[in-house]
Amino acid sequence: MSNQASLNRLLTSGIVAVIRKVDPEKVPPLVQAFVDGGVSGIEITMDSDNSSAMIRELKQVHGNKILIGAGTVLNKEQAKEAIEAGSDFIFAPILDRETIEYTKNQGILMIPGVFTPTEIHQAYQWGADMVKVFPATVVGPQFFKDVKGPISQVPMMPTGGVNLDNLGAFIHAGAVAAGIGGSLVNKTLIEQGDWKALQNLAERYVEKVAQVRNSK
Repeated sequence: MSNQASLNRLLTSGIVAVIRKVDPEKVPPLVQAFVDGGVSGIEITMDSDNSSAMIRELKQVHGNKILIGAGTVLNKEQAKEAIEAGSDFIFAPILDRETIEYTKNQGILMIPGVFTPTEIHQAYQWGADMVKVFPATVVGPQFFKDVKGPISQVPMMPTGGVNLDNLGAFIHAGAVAAGIGGSLVNKTLIEQGDWKALQNLAERYVEKVAQVRNSK
């Protein structure tokens, strides 16, 4: 699958579920719930237990039905580990040229973290496929609307504090997708093993994105 095809697949639902430090035994049914709910991207953060093994296992189970990648990748070494485990994409909370260039040389989607217009432009110049504005709620949806004017060629997604209440505003302002952490990866529902409720929650996020896209 080409990078553009992978990016298109990732953007299908507009939702990337950020799974951080979840009990490894609960991750497979959690991911299945999100897959059933229509989520198109699953991010396993590299600071989670057995992150690389988890990515490898999930790729074996789901294949190309969904994109599964690594998040909280801080350097080239972590990117290499994640890619060797089968990651479809690399998410970073920071902007690091070496990590971007290494990931792109491996033919893998690279989405670094940015916070300013200069960083957005720089990331794209270095080869990023998309940028992750983090932490997004600090700048809010208006930031996306304003930046899309002069830097319209760079796909942007918010991560950090995005929930059902503000997701629509971010998409309406020009975000192509959103990374959703705790408001979707609900620890209480996970502890209860309520996979159906998590699937329903995922469906609500996916439906919200589709609703806003269709109204534009």
